[in-house]
Amino acid sequence: MGDDSEWMKLPIDQKCEHKIWKARLNGYEEALKLFQKIEDEKSPEWGKYLGLIKKFVTDSNAVAQLKGLEAAFAFIENAHVAGKTTGEVVSGVVGKVFNQPKARAKELGTDICLMYIEIEKAEVVQDELIKGLDNKNPKIVVACIETLRKALCEFGSKIITLKPVVKVLPKLFESREKAVRDEAKLLAVEIYRWIRDALRTPLQNINSVQLKELEEEWVKLPTAAPKQTRFLRSQQDLKAKFEQQQAAGGDEADGDDDEVEAAPVDPYELLEAVEILSKLPKDFYEKIVKPKTRERRLWGLGSSAKKGNSTSWILGNGISCVSKVIGKDANVMLVAMAAKCLAGLATGLRKKFGTYAGHVVPTILEKFKEKKPQVVQALQEAIDAVFLTTTLQNISEDVLSVMDNKNPSIKQQASLFLARSFRHCTPSMLPKSVLKPFCAAFLKQVNDSAPEVRDAAFEALGTAMKVVGEKAVNPFLADVDKLKLDKIKECADKVELVGKKGGGGGEKKEKPAAKAPPPVEAPAKPSGPPKKAAGPPKKGKPASAPSTKSKKASDTKEIVETELSPDVCEEKAAAVLPASCMQLLDSGNWKERLASMEEFQRAVEQMDKSEMPCQALVKMLAKKPGWKETNFQVMQMKLHIVGLIAQKGSFSKTSALVVLDGLVDKIGDVKCGSNAKEALTAIGEACSLPWTAEQVVSMAFTQKNPKNQAETLNWLANAMKEFGFAGINVKAFINNVKTALGATNPAVRTSAITLLGVMYLYMGAPLRMFFEDEKPALLSQIDAEFEKMQGQSPPAPIRGTKKAGAEEEGDAAEEEEVDGGAGDIMDLLPRANISDKITLDMVSKISDKNWKIRKEGLDEVAAVISEAKFIQANIGELPMALKGRLNDSNKLLVQQALNILQQIATAMGPSLKQHVKTLGIPVITVLGDSKPNVRAAALSTLNAWVEQTGMKEWLEGEDLSEELKKENPFLRQEMLGWLAEKLPTMHTVPADLMLCVPHLYTCLEDRSGDVRKKAQDALPTFMMHLGYEKMSKATGKLKPASKDQVVGMLEKARAVMPAKPAAPAKAAVSKPPASSAPAAKPASGSCTFPLTTGVAGKKPPVKAGAKDEEDKSGPIFILVPNGKEQRIKEEKTLKILKWNFNTPRDEYVEQLKTQMSTCLAKWLQDELFHFDFQRHVKAIGAMIERMEAECEAVIGCLDLILKWFTLRFFDTNTSVLMKALEFLKLLFTMLSRKNYQLNDYEASSFIPYLILKVGESKDVVRKDVRAILTMLCKVYAASKVFPFLMEGTKSKNSKQRSECLEELGCLIENFGMNVCQPTPAKALKEIAVHIGDRDTTVRNASLNTVLAAYNACGDQVFKLIGNLSEKEMSMLEERIKRSAKKTPAASAKQERPQREHPTNPSATFLRKPVQEEVPNKLSQARAQHAHLEQLAPSIPKEFQLDLDVFENNHTCASDIPDLVQHKLEEVLEPVMIPERKMSSVSPHFDDIHNSTASTINFVISQVASGDINTSIQALAQIDEVLRQVDKAEAMSGHIDQFLIATFMQLRLIYNTHMADDRLDNKDIFKLYSCIIGNMLSLFSMESLAREASMGVLKDLMHGLITLMLDSRVEDIEDGQQLIRSVNLLVVRVLEKSDQSNVLSALLVLLQDSLISTAGSPMFSELVMKCLWRMIRFLPQTINSINLDRILLDVHNFMKVFPKEKLKQLKSDVPHRTLKTLLHTLCRLTGAKILDHMSMIENRNESELEAHLRRVVKHSANLSGLKSEKSTEKGALRSDDKVIKAKVSDILSEIFKKIGSKENTKEGLTELYEYKQKYSDADLEPFLRNTSQFFQSYVERGLRMIESEREGKGRIQTSTVIPQHSTDSYLPSSSAVPISSNGEDLNAAAYYERLKILRQRRGLENSTCCVFDPEEDRPPFSSLRPSVASSTDMLHSKLSQLKESREHFQQEQSHSHSPTRSSSPASNLDDLKKRLERIKSNRQ
Repeated sequence: MGDDSEWMKLPIDQKCEHKIWKARLNGYEEALKLFQKIEDEKSPEWGKYLGLIKKFVTDSNAVAQLKGLEAAFAFIENAHVAGKTTGEVVSGVVGKVFNQPKARAKELGTDICLMYIEIEKAEVVQDELIKGLDNKNPKIVVACIETLRKALCEFGSKIITLKPVVKVLPKLFESREKAVRDEAKLLAVEIYRWIRDALRTPLQNINSVQLKELEEEWVKLPTAAPKQTRFLRSQQDLKAKFEQQQAAGGDEADGDDDEVEAAPVDPYELLEAVEILSKLPKDFYEKIVKPKTRERRLWGLGSSAKKGNSTSWILGNGISCVSKVIGKDANVMLVAMAAKCLAGLATGLRKKFGTYAGHVVPTILEKFKEKKPQVVQALQEAIDAVFLTTTLQNISEDVLSVMDNKNPSIKQQASLFLARSFRHCTPSMLPKSVLKPFCAAFLKQVNDSAPEVRDAAFEALGTAMKVVGEKAVNPFLADVDKLKLDKIKECADKVELVGKKGGGGGEKKEKPAAKAPPPVEAPAKPSGPPKKAAGPPKKGKPASAPSTKSKKASDTKEIVETELSPDVCEEKAAAVLPASCMQLLDSGNWKERLASMEEFQRAVEQMDKSEMPCQALVKMLAKKPGWKETNFQVMQMKLHIVGLIAQKGSFSKTSALVVLDGLVDKIGDVKCGSNAKEALTAIGEACSLPWTAEQVVSMAFTQKNPKNQAETLNWLANAMKEFGFAGINVKAFINNVKTALGATNPAVRTSAITLLGVMYLYMGAPLRMFFEDEKPALLSQIDAEFEKMQGQSPPAPIRGTKKAGAEEEGDAAEEEEVDGGAGDIMDLLPRANISDKITLDMVSKISDKNWKIRKEGLDEVAAVISEAKFIQANIGELPMALKGRLNDSNKLLVQQALNILQQIATAMGPSLKQHVKTLGIPVITVLGDSKPNVRAAALSTLNAWVEQTGMKEWLEGEDLSEELKKENPFLRQEMLGWLAEKLPTMHTVPADLMLCVPHLYTCLEDRSGDVRKKAQDALPTFMMHLGYEKMSKATGKLKPASKDQVVGMLEKARAVMPAKPAAPAKAAVSKPPASSAPAAKPASGSCTFPLTTGVAGKKPPVKAGAKDEEDKSGPIFILVPNGKEQRIKEEKTLKILKWNFNTPRDEYVEQLKTQMSTCLAKWLQDELFHFDFQRHVKAIGAMIERMEAECEAVIGCLDLILKWFTLRFFDTNTSVLMKALEFLKLLFTMLSRKNYQLNDYEASSFIPYLILKVGESKDVVRKDVRAILTMLCKVYAASKVFPFLMEGTKSKNSKQRSECLEELGCLIENFGMNVCQPTPAKALKEIAVHIGDRDTTVRNASLNTVLAAYNACGDQVFKLIGNLSEKEMSMLEERIKRSAKKTPAASAKQERPQREHPTNPSATFLRKPVQEEVPNKLSQARAQHAHLEQLAPSIPKEFQLDLDVFENNHTCASDIPDLVQHKLEEVLEPVMIPERKMSSVSPHFDDIHNSTASTINFVISQVASGDINTSIQALAQIDEVLRQVDKAEAMSGHIDQFLIATFMQLRLIYNTHMADDRLDNKDIFKLYSCIIGNMLSLFSMESLAREASMGVLKDLMHGLITLMLDSRVEDIEDGQQLIRSVNLLVVRVLEKSDQSNVLSALLVLLQDSLISTAGSPMFSELVMKCLWRMIRFLPQTINSINLDRILLDVHNFMKVFPKEKLKQLKSDVPHRTLKTLLHTLCRLTGAKILDHMSMIENRNESELEAHLRRVVKHSANLSGLKSEKSTEKGALRSDDKVIKAKVSDILSEIFKKIGSKENTKEGLTELYEYKQKYSDADLEPFLRNTSQFFQSYVERGLRMIESEREGKGRIQTSTVIPQHSTDSYLPSSSAVPISSNGEDLNAAAYYERLKILRQRRGLENSTCCVFDPEEDRPPFSSLRPSVASSTDMLHSKLSQLKESREHFQQEQSHSHSPTRSSSPASNLDDLKKRLERIKSNRQ
C-alpha cells in the first residue's frame, strides 16, 4: 500500500503516465471526471493533456486502456485544442485499439474517430484509417473499414472524400480474409448509396461473383437520396434544420433536398489520367500528310482521346495535324472524321484542351462553308465540345472575325454556335464587355439578305436575352424595330437553358432539367464533362442522370434467391403445374412432350407473379432431355416458356444461369434461334442486360460453334439498341470481340463488326483504340462500319425497367460509360521515369556556348519526352538547364525551350506542381520579351502549365509580385492580361496575391498605355478575391496624387467586379467563419464552399490582433514530457513521415505543424506557419528573446525547432534566412553551455539542410553557416558530422562542394584522422576525387583537405588517397610543398644551433615545428619536403655543387669545372652497374627499335614505378636504346613522356624512398645514378633534347635543383659525387635543349620561386645562375630563340613583379638579372626588339615596353662604342658606360642622404654598395665642394662597413658557401694574386694539364659546369662573350674576383647554400688522385 499512497498524491497528469497500471487507471478515471466538469472549451487545463491523449488510447493494460479511451473521448468532445492530437491518437486507435478482443474497446475507438471527424478533422482521420487498411492484422483492417463505413453513413460523401476510399476497394475485395471481403462489400454498398453508378467503373475488374453479389445488394437499396445524419461542429445550423424536418415528418423536406444535396459525383473525377498517344501508329504523322485517303485515317487519335479522362499529351503535333486536315483537306469525309477527332480530344481532355481552342476555332468556323450535312454536323459537334473546354472571352475574337464573312453558311453557323454556347453560360459569364460586340454583330446579321442567317441571329439574340435578362440586352437593341424585337423575344421564350428551366436563377438544378429535350443543334452525343464547377454542370441529358438513376434503383430491385435442390424444385413445380404435365416432361414420345409443354405454357400464362417459382420451373424445363431436345417444335415451346417465365415472374440470376447455357446452344439454330433470342432478351430485362450479355458472350465463345457465336453477337447488337448502353462493361467484351474478329468464319467477323458499329454509336471514337493493332484490312472494315454510324444518334432504349425517362437514362449512362471506358484504357499506361535518359551530356549540351549544340541538346530532350509520352515528376537536372535557355540570346531556342516546357506540362500532369517555382516562374519572365511571337509562345506555355497545376501554386509566395515589380511594359501588360483571365476562374486565392497589389497600382500609372489598360482590366478580378476594403486600404502607401487617381479607379472597378455568389460572402460576415461555409454551400453549388472558406479565412486575423496581446504573456515553448522520445519512436516505426526530402512538400509542413502545436504557444505557431515572411522574422525574434529563459522547453522540442529552420533554408527571403542563422548561432551556443549533445534523430533532420546553405551565393550567409558548423562540433561528435559533409561534397553546386571540403579539412586539422568516416582511406579517396574538379575553388579546397590529412599523418596520405592521375598528383605535391609557408616563423631562432648550415632562415623555421611533432626520419623528410616546397619551383643544387667544389678548392675558381666533369664520368660508372645486371633485357630493346611505340610507352611507364628494381630495370633498357645511335631515334616523340616519368620518380624518391628507413641507401643511390645517367645520355643528343617542351623542362629543372638541395643526399655514400653529376646534367640541359623553351622555363621558374619563397633567395639564386649562363650564350643562340615568347614571359614576370616590388626583395639580384637579360637582347637585336611584342595582349600591364624603349634609346646614343669585346672586362665597361648615364643622379641622391641626420647611415651603406658595383666610379666631383671633416667622415664610415662585412664573412665560412666566389674565404693574407701562394700555382698547373688530357680524350672543356668561374661573377658582367681559352679565362676571372672581393662578401648574405666543408690540402690531394687515375685509364 505504501506504493499506492505515493502515487495517490500525484497530480492527475502524472498519474496518467505512471508506470503502475492502477495509478494510470485512477488517473484516467479522474481525468474523465475533470474533462466532464470543465465547461470552457478553451480552458488552459486542456493544454496539459495534449501530449498524453495518445497514451490514454495506447495503454498496454487492457483495463486501463478502456478507461483511457473513455477519457480520451471526453477530451476530444469537449476540448478546443483536441484537433491537434488527431494524427497521433487515431494512429494509436488503429494500431492498439482495433486489434483488442473487447468489443467495447473497438466501439470506443470508432467513436473517437467519428468524434474527430465531427470536430472538423475528417481528412486526418480518413488518412489514418486508409493507412490502417495496409495493416497485416485482419482485425485492424476490418475495424478500419467498418469505421470508414460508419463515417460515410453518418457524415455523408461531402465530408468523407470518396476518391481515396474507392481507390482501395478493389484491393480489399482481393483479401484472403473473408471478414475483410464481407466488410468491404458493406462499404461498397454504402458508397453506392451515395454516388450510385459512378462506383461501377472503378469496381468493374473485381471478381465477377463478388460483382454479382454487389449488384444484388445495390438493387435492394432504396431509391431516395441518402442524407447526412450527423453534422460537423460548423454545421450546427444544418443540424437544427435536419432535426426540424425529422420532427415535421419526411415529406415536407423534399422540397429543400436539392439545396442540401451535392452535385452528383462525376465518374470522370474518379478516373486517372491516361496517356493515349502510344495507341497511335508510329507512322501516324507521316501518313496523315500523305495524299492517299486510305492512309490518312484519323480514328485512333479521336477515339483514344475521347474515351474518358485523357491527359493532353497531344499538344502541338496531334492537334495541329487534325486542324490542318479540317482546314485544308479536300476530302470531306476526312474533314468530318477530323472534326470528330477534335470533338473526342476536347471531350477527353476537358479543360486541358482549352489552350488549343484558339488554334482550332477559327479553322472550324471557316470550314462551315461546307454544304454537306454530315460535315456540318461533325464540325458543330467539334466546336461545341471545344467550347466546353474554354471560355467565351477566349474565343470571342475568332468568332467575331467571321461574323461578317461573305459566306452565309459561315455566318449562320457562327451565330448558331453562339446561341448554343450561350445556353451553357450564366449571367456572370456574359458581361457587357463580351455581349456588346456580339450583339452588334447579330444586329448586322438580322438585316442580312439570307433568311437562314437572319434566323440564326434572332436565335442567338433570343438565347442571350434568356441568359442575362431583357434588362441587360435592351441597351444594345435600342435601334431595333418592334417587329424584330418581338421575334427576338419569341426566340427567347422558346429557349431552354442547360441545367435550368426558365430564365435565370440557377438555384434549383437537375430535376427540372431532366425534362428538357436536347437542343436542335446540340451534338448527338452529350459533351461530357462540366465546363466549370461554378455553373450548372451539364447539358439536359447528362444533368438528368441523378434523378433517373434513382428511378432505376427503385424499379430494378434485384431478385436474389438461393439455389434449390432438384427435389425441392420438383415439389414446388408440382404445386403449380398439372400432374399430367409433370409426368410427360421426360416422355420418350415427342408428341407427349409437346403436349406437356403446351400445358406448361398455359399454366405459366395463368400464374400470378408472386406465386411463380421461377427457379423450380426452369429446372423442370432443363430436366432430361432438357436442352438436348431433338424435336424442334418441343424446343421452340421450351424456349418460349423460358421467355414467359422471365417476363412474368420474379426471375433471378440463379434461375437465369440454369437456362442460359441451353439458350446460347440454340441461338444459332435455324428453327429455334429466334425463340432463343427472345428468351435471352426477356432474361436481359429481368436480370439487367450488362450481366446477361457478359454471361452469354463468354458462354458463346467457350463453344466452338461459329453459328452460335455469330448469332450471339447479332443478338447483343440488337439488345444494345433496345436496352441502351447503361452499365455495359466494354472491357469485358473487348477480348471476345477481338477473338471474333480473328475468327476464320466470315459470319462471326461480320457480326463482330456490326456489334462494334452499335457500340460506336454509344462510345464514339474511343472504341477504336482497342483495335488499333488489328490487321489493316480488318481495320478498314471496322472503320467503314464506324463511318456508317457516323452522325447517327443512338436510338432511345425501349426495354429495361426504366421506361419512364428512358431516353435520359440511356444518355446519362452512355456518358458515364464514355468516361469509364476511357479511364480503363488510360489506366493501362504508366508514367515513365525519364531522369536516367536526361544525361549529363545532354544537360551540358543545352548549356553549351555554341547555339547549334544547344539546339541539338533541346532536340534530344524533346525527343525523350515525346517518346515517353507520360512522365514522372523526376526529370533530373533538366529544370535548371531549361531555365537557362529561357533567357537565351537566340530567340528560336527560347521558343523551342517553351515548346519543351509545354510538352513537359502535358506529359507530367498534376505532379508538375513541384516545378512551378523552378521552371514556371521563369516562363513568366519570358513574357517580357520584345518579340510578340516569343511572348505568345510563353503565354501558351504558361496556360498549358496552369491547366495542369492550377493557379494556386503560381500565386503563392513572392515570385509573381517580384515579376510584376520589374519595369518591363511587355511583361506587365502580358502578365496583367493573363491574371485578368485566370483570376475570375478561381474559387479562392492565396493571401500572397495581396503582395501584387502595390505593383498593380504602379501599373495603373505606367507610362505605357497598354500596361495601364491591362491594369485597369485586372483591377476588378483582383477585387473579386481581395475585396474592396483591402484594396482601398492598400492605397494608403501611395502618394496623395496617385492615391486619388487609384481610388477613383477602384470605385469604377467595384461597379464591374465579376459576379460572385453573394450568399457566402454575407454568411462569412454575419456568422462565425467555420459555420458559414456549409450554410452557404447549398445555395450555389459546389464552387461556393472553397470561396466561402476563403473569405471566412480572411476574417480571423482581424480579431487575432486583439487576442495576441493576451496570449503572448505565457511561455512560448511548452515542455511535453517524453514528447521528443515519442516522436523519435514514431519516426522509427514509420508512423510519421521521415524528415527527408529534396524540397519540402505540403505533407511535411502539415506534419510539422501538427507536431509543433503541442510544444509551442498558439500565437507563435500561427506566426511560424504564416505566409508572410515578416511574421517569421518576428517569431524568430520572440524565440531569441525567450530562448535562455525557457531553455529546458527549447531542448524538449529541439528536433521540431531545427526542422522548422530547415524549412526556412528553402525560402528565398534573405532577411528570414539571416535571422534564422542568428537564432541558430545563439541556440548552439546555449546547447554547448548546457553540455547538451544532439541525438542522431535531431542531427539527421537538420545538418543535411544546413549544409545546403553552405553553398549559398551570398558570402554573409556562408560565413554564418560556417560558424554554425564549427559550433555544431561542440554539441555533436565531429566524426558524425563528417559523413554529412562528405554527402555535401556530392552536390552539383560548386560552392557547396568547395565549402564542404574546406570544412572537412578543418575537421581533420582539429580532430585528427580518426574523424574520417567510415575509414580514412575511403574518405580521402572520395575527397581526392575532387582534385580533378572543373571548378578551381573545389580543386583548391580538395587539395587543402588532403594537405590537412598530410599534416596529420604524413606520407601515409599517398597510400590512403589511392591512384591519382599524373596531373592531379603533381598538383597535390605542389600544394604540399607550398604548405610549408604556413608554419610559424617564431621557431627560426631556436633551430639555428641544431643545424649544421642554417643558411635559409625560412627553411629552418619551417622544419622546427614538424620535428618537434614527430622526431623521426619520416618527419624529418616531411619537414625538408615542406621546406623545399616552399621554395617550390626551383632549387637547383647544381650551383651548390659547384659552390661545394669552390669551397673545397681554395685554389682558383677556374679549376672547378674540369674537376666536376671528371667526377661525373666516375659517377657514370655506377649507372652501368644495373645495365650489366639487366643485360638479359637487351633483346627486348631490339623489339622497341623495330616495332611499336607501345613498347616504349610501357617501359617509360615502368620508370615512374614505386618499386625501385622495376624502375632501375626500365631505366637500364632505355639507356641501352639511348646509347645506340641507330636505336636512339626510337625515343623521338616520347621525350616529354620520359622526362615526366623521370621527374615523377625523382619526386617519389624524395618524398617516399628517402624517408623510408627500411630501404637500403645503396638502392636509392643506384636509382639516382640510373636516372642521371639516362638523362645525360638523352641530353647529349641535341635532336632528342630539343623535343622537351617548356612545361616539362620547368618541372625537370625544378626536380634537379630540389635534388641538389636535399641535405639527406649527403648521408648516402658518394652523395657528393652524385650531386656533381646532377650539376653536369643541368649544364647539358641548358645547352642542348631548345633555347626558347629552356629560357622560358627558367623565367617562369624564377617568377614562381620569388612568389613562393617569401624572401628566401637560395632557390631563386640558383635559377638565376642558370639564367646568367643562358644570357652569356645569347650571342650564339639568339637566332634560334623565339623572342616573342621570351618577351611575353618577361612581360608576365614584370606584371607580377613590377620594378618597385623587385626592389623591395631582400636581394637586388633578380632585378639585375632581368635588366641584364633585356640589355643583352637589346644589344643583340637593336630596335627590332620592339617588333617582337606581338604575343603581349595588353602592353600597358607591365613596364617592359617602356624599359625596352629606354634601353634601345641608350644603345643608339652609345652606338659609337663597341658593344662586343673579346673579354668580359670589355663587356663590363660597355655595361658600365650605359649605366653611368644616371651616375650623377644616383650619387647626388646618396650624398644628400649622408648629409641628413636621419638617413646618414643608410646613405653610407648605399655609397659602399655603389662603390662595390662600380669600382671605377668617380666620387671626386661630389666630395670636392665638401669640408675636410665630411670627407674623412665618409671614408671612415666606408671602412667601418667594409671591416664589419668582412668579419661576418669569416664567421660564416664554416657553414656557408658564398655563391659567386670562393676568393673571399681565403685567409686575409691570401687576398693577393695567385703568385703569393705556391700551392695555388701548382693547382693551376694541374688544372691546365687536366684540360689538355680532356681534349685528348675528346671531352669538351667549355661546358663543364654551370658553376664555372664565369658563372661566378655577378650578373652585370655577364654580357661578355665566353673566354677564348681556359688559361685566359682563369686569369681574367681571378683579377675580377680580386677587384670585387668585398662585393661578394656583401652578396654572400643573400646566397647561402649547404656545403660539405673540407680543407684546401685535402681537396688538392683529391684532385691529384683523380688526375693520376685519368692517366692510368688513358694508358
